[in-house]
Amino acid sequence: MTKQSKVSILGIPFINTTQSAFEQTLQQRIDQQQNTFVVTANPEIVMYARNHPEYTKLIKSANFIVADGIGIVIGAKLLKTPIEERVTGYDLFESLLSWGNQHQKSAYFVGAKPAVIQKLREVVSRQFPDLVIAGTHDGYFDNDTQIVNDIRRTNPDMVFVATGYPKQEEFIERNRAVTNGLWMGIGGSFDVLTGTVKRAPATWQKMRLEWLYRVMKEPARIGRLMVLPKYLLQVLKQRFLN
Repeated sequence: MTKQSKVSILGIPFINTTQSAFEQTLQQRIDQQQNTFVVTANPEIVMYARNHPEYTKLIKSANFIVADGIGIVIGAKLLKTPIEERVTGYDLFESLLSWGNQHQKSAYFVGAKPAVIQKLREVVSRQFPDLVIAGTHDGYFDNDTQIVNDIRRTNPDMVFVATGYPKQEEFIERNRAVTNGLWMGIGGSFDVLTGTVKRAPATWQKMRLEWLYRVMKEPARIGRLMVLPKYLLQVLKQRFLN
């Protein structure tokens, strides 16, 4: 695999690649049974890491950190070190399910509410019938033991954890050694795949306004947007300090 360049934003090293090229990289690593930890990071995660050094150390231990969020792409441009493309966690998730279906791979799913994870099993079985569902577990657990033992027993090619940051990355970092597959944290992707949460229409995605669509649909999220101006201010500080 060719070593891609990195772009550092507030101390977080993002891989500089395209969605297509990164998908191929992950497919190769899965085929070769290489243990792989992927962090899909947006400005919220970057700012959380900035205030939590242990989390910074944790995500830097990942094999890849991808720019999942238009704010990361904008930040890279402001720093005059542009990232080739936004690489969204949800699009990676869907692409890997499709590829896994074509190649009879197996996947384990951890996260979301009990009703959502049950619906996910039904949706995946219907849309990706040749993908082996190694197991599922909702995101409401206090102890990893049962889930980890099940992952060890089933030895899946891919483990998708959708419990939100920092919990999903902490779970992966603790347990990724039990199987040499792909481990990826993907936030609310199970909700989107099952239709529990509607993704922004393609036109909004092209205009890079998914964040605005989500806020319009879920006004309670507006408080989370307040991190964006703080993030951009810190990026501008980094630019002028450099």
